[in-house]
Amino acid sequence: MTSTELGFGDLDHFLEQPRISGLALSPDGTRLVTAVSVLGPKRTNYVSSLWEVPADPSGPAPHRLTWGAGGESGPAFRPDGSLLFLTSRPDPDEEAGDEQPAALWLLPANAGEARPFVTRPGGVSGVVVAADSGTVVLSSPTFDSSTDEDERRHKARKELKVGATLHDAAPFRFWDEFWGPASDRLYRVPDDASSEGDGEAEPKDLTGHTGPALRLGPDHAITPDGSTVIATWQTVGAGGVLRPILVAIDVATGERRTLLDEPGLEFSGPVISADGSKIAVVAERTSTPEEPSDLRLVVLHRATGETHEAAPGWDRWPAGPAVWTPDGEALLVAADEHGHAPVFRIDLDGRTVRRLTGDGAFSNLVIARDGSALYALRSAVDSPPTPVRIDPVTGETTQLPRPVLQPDLPGTLTEIETTAEDGTLLRGWLVLPDGAGPESPAPLLLWVHGGPMTSWNSWHWRWNPWLAAARGYAVLLPDPALSTGYGREFLQRGWSGWGQAPYTDVLALTDAAVARADIDADRTAAMGASFGGYMVNWIAGHTDRFRGIVAHAGIWNLETFHLTTDAGFHWNQVMAPKIRAENSPHHHVEAITTPVLIVHGEKDYRTPVNEGLSMFARLSELNVTDEGTMKHRLLAFPDENHWVLKPQNARIWYETVFAFLAHTVLDEPWQAPELLR
Repeated sequence: MTSTELGFGDLDHFLEQPRISGLALSPDGTRLVTAVSVLGPKRTNYVSSLWEVPADPSGPAPHRLTWGAGGESGPAFRPDGSLLFLTSRPDPDEEAGDEQPAALWLLPANAGEARPFVTRPGGVSGVVVAADSGTVVLSSPTFDSSTDEDERRHKARKELKVGATLHDAAPFRFWDEFWGPASDRLYRVPDDASSEGDGEAEPKDLTGHTGPALRLGPDHAITPDGSTVIATWQTVGAGGVLRPILVAIDVATGERRTLLDEPGLEFSGPVISADGSKIAVVAERTSTPEEPSDLRLVVLHRATGETHEAAPGWDRWPAGPAVWTPDGEALLVAADEHGHAPVFRIDLDGRTVRRLTGDGAFSNLVIARDGSALYALRSAVDSPPTPVRIDPVTGETTQLPRPVLQPDLPGTLTEIETTAEDGTLLRGWLVLPDGAGPESPAPLLLWVHGGPMTSWNSWHWRWNPWLAAARGYAVLLPDPALSTGYGREFLQRGWSGWGQAPYTDVLALTDAAVARADIDADRTAAMGASFGGYMVNWIAGHTDRFRGIVAHAGIWNLETFHLTTDAGFHWNQVMAPKIRAENSPHHHVEAITTPVLIVHGEKDYRTPVNEGLSMFARLSELNVTDEGTMKHRLLAFPDENHWVLKPQNARIWYETVFAFLAHTVLDEPWQAPELLR
């Protein structure tokens, strides 16, 4: 077990805290494998390793399985108990050189040495394993060329350090990546590839050149007998509109046929029943300017092609892929619910839904093959992810031995409720620092979530309220209109007016917080990222009640945003020109009197950096003094995207934000972080 003790008052100590992600369960149901990321030796990146966790809470202590300097991820068991995983570690039989693309490695079931299993010129991006046959299908970025030419072109671009991309179609980028000339294909690994042998397996191309079809990342499953891959397949329509359909790919021949393709619906997250007869898939209805999208869990019967909703009328959205019970009679799925994301059981016979677990947010669900136990990572606003075992019938949840220690928090978590202007019940979380009380009320930080269709229900490493609590701040985490877990009507309240119900809901919850005796109503600030960044930009132009505003990756000009974001087609679908004009923060720049800290990553293609730059430029025009200074500030990260992920950049982010808050909220002299002075 790692022994790092988490100190929220020390940013370096906080960055050193190990982080857990992902779960894989061995075929015999006795071994869980998760990835644990720790700060690398140079403290400039995180390196993940695979750890084994006992599936029985009385089992031995967790222990580390892999030790590669390049890190390991994506664990997947084969039926014989051997473990496949992705790693960029160099082949031990080759000389060390430049950073290698991720390859597929194998750790034998007998705990022997890990070895390369499949390497590809462009790397391996994902792997699935058939539960019964053990057939392995992987995805790999590949040029539209022969195998030999593919290797030559990958090598040439790498050696010559060519990163340029040429485009003749749309869309052409996603989040922080310009789509290059290589796109993912699916490959089958020969069934006779040995878990114990020394040689690498030579995979067979199943799909040929796929263009944008698999660009958004691996989203496919394989039938237990290994005969068919069920995959999400991105189609492109007029205007560069991406719409995923569901296809079946014959593993023997590569023949592809369409299973689900319905205008106005997008399909994702396919999972296959243990007998291979049924597929559960999330069907999302495309948004319009009048109505938000809607997610439903659909069951497809492979023999007949018939489909039906798993839970008609259930007003919650699946928060991830579902899990089949082994008998194929029920689905287990997590969904947002009033500040939590519990597991629900959907019994298909009566199409009934029952909440299975208690508080917390559950993810990465995996079930034992005999159906005796469900496993998941559970987190909460006050608890980092940790592995748990769940009884799939009763929902009884048992903590498993942790590969990392749980932190001692510098405060407490409570719920806060109030009523919106239209009578709707509103709620959120309130983090209170140790020592806050009527005699020593805490200054308040309002943190608006991104999305906007999400909610505050789980642990956040990037926007961690406990770091603020350690510095004496209370943190309000509101779920305004557009938040998930409160039903479709709650989403609809804010859909065609981002600056209307979401704004008044946020202020109503803020009013409820500052009415408490343990909160200092005169010392408040507002913060937000992505949609939250948009919201605090809007707040800045509509009220001066806050002493400071921190806007990270926030939309500034809704009228031009759709022309530069990576998903412009989506914004054309969901926002009519009139809505953009009425809800754009840039129209209210002259009303902004509160100091604003704008933070943006230059590789952010979802909310491009021009949003932050144009806001800062307009504030400069209106506020710069004869000495060239002003009360507003811009923090730019040339090497970051929508998030700030590199450890030392995250450290600078927190240092700058807390310095800005100390200056604006606590009236302390301005002191920039040391590395930025």
